[in-house]
Amino acid sequence: MRALLLVACLALHTIQAHGAPAGGVRAGPEAVSATAEAIYRDAKPRLLQIRTLLNSASQKSSTGSGFLVSADGLAITNYHVVSQHALEPQTYRMEYVSADGSRGTLRLLAFDTVNDLALVRLDRGGWRPFEFDARALADQLPRGERLFSLGNPLDIGFAVMEGNYSGLVERSYNERIHLSGPMNPGMSGGPTLTTGSKIAGINVAKIGWGAEQVSFLVPAKFAAALLQRPHLPEGFTGREVRAEIGRQVNAWQAGLYKSLQDKGFKPTTAGPFRLPESNAGYFTCWANTNADDKPAPRARADTTQCNMQNWLFIAGDLYAGNVAIQRTHFTNQSLNSFQFANFVSGKTAMGTDRANPKRMTPAACHEDVAWAGAADAASGDDRLRVRVAWCASAYRDFEGLYNVSFMAVAPERDGQAASITVFMNGTDYANAAALAKRLLAEFRTGT
Repeated sequence: MRALLLVACLALHTIQAHGAPAGGVRAGPEAVSATAEAIYRDAKPRLLQIRTLLNSASQKSSTGSGFLVSADGLAITNYHVVSQHALEPQTYRMEYVSADGSRGTLRLLAFDTVNDLALVRLDRGGWRPFEFDARALADQLPRGERLFSLGNPLDIGFAVMEGNYSGLVERSYNERIHLSGPMNPGMSGGPTLTTGSKIAGINVAKIGWGAEQVSFLVPAKFAAALLQRPHLPEGFTGREVRAEIGRQVNAWQAGLYKSLQDKGFKPTTAGPFRLPESNAGYFTCWANTNADDKPAPRARADTTQCNMQNWLFIAGDLYAGNVAIQRTHFTNQSLNSFQFANFVSGKTAMGTDRANPKRMTPAACHEDVAWAGAADAASGDDRLRVRVAWCASAYRDFEGLYNVSFMAVAPERDGQAASITVFMNGTDYANAAALAKRLLAEFRTGT
């Protein structure tokens, strides 16, 4: 399975987070610093650094941030900040450090894997909690509003960073807030506040390559909803957590694959072939070609890759939830038929899953020949015989979830060939098979 870059930048060993604010149009440095200083001074006593400790060494394995949401000690953070403890509670434990240096133990109460959130309880009460911004809960924050992200970056102390609300990310299946501003490891799970010191979102991730100040927040409404979820039992086991993660991811992916099927596909022309492109708005597509290679290629390959960029964090080395669809059109320029067939075959070899063998079973693959095109077409002219390949790897700890690759390759026609490939992470077998069947039905020839 192809490794596609995750938006979240995980640091300080396995899962430290990021959050960040944005810079926008500034009225003047004095006004900005005064506002940020006042918000930081008011918020600091309600902020937490959340640490995961390796029991055997009593030393930090990862750190993140969190914030108080009730007077009796309920706090919100990211799931990925506490995931080591959640998955292996006998190996890792959690503690918090408050702004005044006091520390204590934490208990994991609930988590939302899909939205990367966790609810924890501190070992004491007597706190002044944050409140959620009513506009944020109703998705009514105005674009451009100044926001302030807080947390403990790189374990160097609590800090405040300023940014702007840039709305929800448009090409995303899951709801994420685009925050125009910097974000640093260790701030994951910290709050992003309005000028009224109320919660607008929760720091979760940033783009760490080829971008400037592009950061992401979990909308506040998902944290508010987490407060209502059933709590984990006292003395929970990693097995119980894995079962709940599997349930959450399975429910989420069922909705995703229904959405893909409901939105349907449109044909894109590739010589004599018609290749399907999803109508879903949460794919980002990029194209590349070998036409400009030196020396000049004797066969051309034009590829379009459409990727959801929607990864659900499960563990530091395991992610689920992404779908990528790749279309390639091959054109023979100066090869004989055998050479061209060999060129296409080399470009359409099915890759195997490179995931950690601790997490995934070895890929089981199957190749065959099948009909592409609509089975109920009035005429068989738009159907073609294609080579198909299917590979699946099972998640060892999450029953019913798989990483699946499917490819269909049309043979030469008028000196041209075509292929379509779909990569599916964290899907059940039935949904993966249904999407592969749909893509095969949409892959055809003719006008």
